[in-house]
This record gives sequence, structure tokens and C-alpha cells, in this order.
Amino acid sequence: MEAAMTAILDLFKRMPEGIPQHVVPAELAGTPASVQRDAVNRLLKDKKIQLQMSANDSNTFVYKEVEAGKSARLKGLAPDFLLVYQCIEAAGNTGVWTKDMKFKTNLQQPQITKILKELETRTLVKAIKPVNQPSKKFYMLYDLEPAREITGGAWYTDQDYDSEFIQVLQTQCFKFIKQEGDPTLEDVSTFIHDKGISRVQLRDEDVMMILNTLEYDGQIEKIDSPDGEDRFRQALLAIPETSAFTSIPCGVCPVFNECTPDGPISPATCVYFQQWLEF
Repeated sequence: MEAAMTAILDLFKRMPEGIPQHVVPAELAGTPASVQRDAVNRLLKDKKIQLQMSANDSNTFVYKEVEAGKSARLKGLAPDFLLVYQCIEAAGNTGVWTKDMKFKTNLQQPQITKILKELETRTLVKAIKPVNQPSKKFYMLYDLEPAREITGGAWYTDQDYDSEFIQVLQTQCFKFIKQEGDPTLEDVSTFIHDKGISRVQLRDEDVMMILNTLEYDGQIEKIDSPDGEDRFRQALLAIPETSAFTSIPCGVCPVFNECTPDGPISPATCVYFQQWLEF
């Protein structure tokens, strides 16, 4: 049986993505079926391999090799515990909701709750709450980093929108652009990284979002350069924060549609309109 177990483990060198169940008998054709069965069961019991649904075909099951460190932590877990663990593992870094877990495993919610508690104790899984669904609890493998759509990316801290952090980035980016003249996106990204302004790793796309907000606010503008790369500079004509036109009361008046020159509600009798004209 030991030889059969070794032969099965050797198959993972050729098929690291998993060994379909029907492949084992074909590869170990010279080994009695009973020995093959005992070898597979022993490997499953020792948590050296596990049985999972194929990612390409829901009707096909494959054997997956278990990492050495993970094997020790999975040791002693009952089949239903492994079923929940595999369900969470398949969800990757987006996690899986507890109610979806119930549907996929066909286990009752109290049983799943008990299993999750044990898996958390063994530091095999962890609970996370997506920023767009804070009332729901998702689970993912303990060592995985949650996807950006779950954490909210760089603009969220502990699931809260970090407006102060964004304001700091806007201020520092504007100062840098004003000082440098016409830096590129890469220049601004390098500046943020070298100065240690951000406590998280920002992608170029993140920095571009900050530059876009500065452009929309009229503080900077994008210019073309001979090398074809977009550059940024301080806006030549800044947009004022407020003016007589932005404060006109008609824009927010709840009875605007009833206002007529000769009606009971009119510009001639509007107190707010007179105050605006005096502005």
C-alpha cells in the first residue's frame, strides 16, 4: 500500500491542478483495486490529499494535494468540517457568505456555525465584512488577503471611508504638481511612495483617481506633451469655490415650478431672491 500511496502523490507532479478520480485506476493499473482504494482512503485520512469538485466541471471530482503545513492543521477534522473548509477555500479572496455556505454544503446553519468556530480557532479561516454589505459575514482562508472589492481598496480603513486620508493625498499631490510644473502620473506615484505619504500600497489607478478629483475641482489640468504622455499642471484659471451664480436660490427652491412674474409666488416678492441680488 505504501508504494501505491507514493505513486498517487507522484501523480501531482504531472497534474498539480488536481487528479480526476477516474485517472487513479488507469495510472495504477498494475495495482489491485483494493490496494488502490486503501491507499486513497489512507491519504484522505492523513489529510495528505482532499477530494474537491472540479473548477471546470461540477460533475467531476478531483484529488488535490494538501500542503504540508495545512495538512497538520487539518488533521483530525471530520468530513463535514472538511466540506465547509473546502467550500471556503473555493471562494478564494472574495469569501463566501454563511447562507451561501449552507446552500453549497447542504448542512444546517447551527452545524455550520459550530464548524466555523472550530476552523477559526485553528486559524484556518477568518471572518470578514464587505464594505458594501457590512451586515453580512463572509469567510475566507486565514492566510488570504481580501479582494479590493471586499475591503474597499485604499480608500477604506477598517471598513470606514477614509476622507481624511484622501484629503491629505489631494493636498500633497497638488503641492507636488505646483512645485514640479508638469509631472507625469508616474512622477506623482513615485513621489507618494518615496515620501511615505500613504500607509497602503497605491496603484497608479488609485493615484489617477486623486488627480481626477483635483482636475474636477479645477485645481489642476491635464496637458499633452511631445512624448505623448499625459502631464499635469496647476490650473491656469481656477474655479472659484462660490459665486453669485452658484448661490442663486432658484436652483434649490421647492416651489420653483409655481413661480411666475405675476403670480402669488414671484421673483418680485421673493425675499431670498432680493437677498441674492444684494450679494
